[in-house]
Amino acid sequence: MVEQVKTKRQEVRMLNRKVLEITGVLNVESFDAEEFLLETECGFLTIKGQNLHIKNLNLEQGLVAIEGLVNDLGYVDGNGQHKSKGLLGKLFK
Repeated sequence: MVEQVKTKRQEVRMLNRKVLEITGVLNVESFDAEEFLLETECGFLTIKGQNLHIKNLNLEQGLVAIEGLVNDLGYVDGNGQHKSKGLLGKLFK
């Protein structure tokens, strides 16, 4: 029996810092007008900016489109530190 290994694949496309399209999204962990935290096939991805909102969401296909002014985009390492800040840190600001 041949075992198929699923390769991780993700695309991030941005147009003029105002439209961001991301594939390979597994879950939207948290979001507000200033920050999104997405679980992707390549790790947790944070998007920071202003007036951010979801333009399109299809988790079955792993697609998310975000509109707004994007200021920062980065992957978070696996220690879970940022995830706690994203979910609970906002409550205790």
